[in-house]
Amino acid sequence: MIDEPRNTAAPYFPASDTAHSRRTTLVLAVGLSFGTAIALGLTRFSYALLLPAMKADLGWSFAQAGAMNTANALGYLLGALTFPLLARRWPAGVCFIWGCMLTAVLMIAGGLVSDTHALLVQRVVTGMTSASVFVGGSVLAARLASAHPHDAGFVLGLYYGGAGLGIIAAALLVPVTVLPGVHGWQWAWFALAAACGLASVAAIMAARKTGIHEAAPVAANLQSAARLPLTRLGFMLAGYGLFGVGYIGYMTFLIALLRSSGMSSAVVTAFYVLLGVATIGSARIWSGLLNRMRGGQALAVFNGVLAFATILPAVFAQPVVAFVSGALFGATFLSAVASTTAFVRHNLPAAQWTRGIGAFTIVFAFGQIVGPVVIGWISDGAGLARGLMYSSAMLAVGAVLAALQKPLASTRT
Repeated sequence: MIDEPRNTAAPYFPASDTAHSRRTTLVLAVGLSFGTAIALGLTRFSYALLLPAMKADLGWSFAQAGAMNTANALGYLLGALTFPLLARRWPAGVCFIWGCMLTAVLMIAGGLVSDTHALLVQRVVTGMTSASVFVGGSVLAARLASAHPHDAGFVLGLYYGGAGLGIIAAALLVPVTVLPGVHGWQWAWFALAAACGLASVAAIMAARKTGIHEAAPVAANLQSAARLPLTRLGFMLAGYGLFGVGYIGYMTFLIALLRSSGMSSAVVTAFYVLLGVATIGSARIWSGLLNRMRGGQALAVFNGVLAFATILPAVFAQPVVAFVSGALFGATFLSAVASTTAFVRHNLPAAQWTRGIGAFTIVFAFGQIVGPVVIGWISDGAGLARGLMYSSAMLAVGAVLAALQKPLASTRT
């Protein structure tokens, strides 16, 4: 049995004012979601839009182009590994705030350099600060979800769905800021940095209102909490790792596939906007499933849907099929991320939430490190469509593994 900590997941709001506290919880979740817009939508997924221009200008292969997202994932891994150490000294909310500010500043560097090695370093460091945003915000969102357990899935969906805001912003900004000429893509980095700065304001305001210093007891709990039952989480961790491999292949190379298939810039922009809108809508679509499923069933469903969405454009390179794929993918992929936080809430005591979320983030990062380079290498030799087929296969295997994950004997709601 896992010892239950005392008073670590108490609701932030009085039970006597249920309607007001629920509304406030949802508003704060939306505010925190600007953190995921920064960590994912603006700093990571925007790269797919920049990839064609940067690849052509700098003479990269697909493997080299994929290495940029691998570098970002490496930084993300390093950030996830160091976050528990940071959380022992500072509350999760403080790490979240500093991560937002540093990421916005570091994005500027993408527009100041054109050397491949310098860009790799920028992607690594940005990945580290993004991890601080993502993990810190996940802990805050998990605590917000505890204020209204019946809405927990919706609260988590709102937080993770914020990446859709970043995707939409990137889709609208990048095409108009990639200018003709040598290194014309650098202006897009400045535009993305400005968007990160604006999103940081909203995210930081929400974090402060959430009560960032209420996370301070985690420091003591991290030292006293029981060790994570990693062996009992094995199927969930493996399924999530393969999700990381498969989804990042899609998000890195799909735009290049659409462009190589002859689709116009307008079609590609519309596709990415649709992807972002669907991501935002996923908060409502899957909230019930996240609330009900305590084992790995939710992640299994999400991986299965994503496997189908990924293989569609690989087999049928047509605009209509691409839009169907984008809608399915956008409406699902961040719910897969949310499913791990929901799993942690359901199965671990509050004192272990930071460790639990961190463990899944580390596995996620490993998957994202492998995915871009392997799928890029396959794409160099066999074409982009074949690379996406391998991404789909990884997601399908991940679905099978996640389905084998059972709830832990000791659960926490």
